[in-house]
Amino acid sequence: MSTDHLAATFHDLKGASVFITGGGSGIGAALTDGFMTQGAKVAFIGRTDATKFVADMKAKHGVTPLFIQGDITDTAGFKTAIDQAAEAHDGLKVLVNNAANDKRHLAEETTEEFWDWMQAINLKSYFFGCQAALPHLRDNGGGSIVNFSSISYMMGNAGYPAYTAANSGINGLTRSLAREWGGDKIRVNALAPGWVLTQKQKDFWVTEEGLAAHLARQCLQDPLAPEDIVGGTLFLASDISKAMTGQSLVIDGGVVVTG
Repeated sequence: MSTDHLAATFHDLKGASVFITGGGSGIGAALTDGFMTQGAKVAFIGRTDATKFVADMKAKHGVTPLFIQGDITDTAGFKTAIDQAAEAHDGLKVLVNNAANDKRHLAEETTEEFWDWMQAINLKSYFFGCQAALPHLRDNGGGSIVNFSSISYMMGNAGYPAYTAANSGINGLTRSLAREWGGDKIRVNALAPGWVLTQKQKDFWVTEEGLAAHLARQCLQDPLAPEDIVGGTLFLASDISKAMTGQSLVIDGGVVVTG
């Protein structure tokens, strides 16, 4: 996985402080690499040890991303991590809420405990991440929040209703916060990837038949890789998109249509 093919340079991201949830694996790792390629100061939170990935980023970029091991469902700990990153990197310009869990489940078998756990990861943490970032973004004179959603709820996919409910909720949250915080020059947008073939997806859910059926629905019939999501995220994070807020950007190879 590499973002070296990205030719665009977003000059305002050089030296910018960026915080990414789940930035050590999957799409998040590609985002960390992509922002560091732009010269941003990147901090990220993740549950599992990312020592090797941090070392790889240091070897590639000559600087070390700030890795904070923690769980985004621990609201107090999550806030502390954002505060720590802002202190280490002299403020905050960009928050990327990327971490999520699309564990498969059937509606009839879903317990209240499992529902609450899914919402804690996929929606509650997004709200409280935004809340924790707010004072730092205000101190910065504005900034950008990118909330990752998914096309799964747009497609009406079965097999993970708690996840699709949270995805739809992320869109509503994004629009409301964009309206509420616009006066502070804080932009809030959503980004909805299609089926990105991360290692986790390959390990748990990709089958030859399922992938072929999904690719047949894409206008562009190449499988999506994590690095395919980086360019759109950089665009939303950068002042290049300074007049864009409260929107949802879809990157899915052309499965769903918006508008």
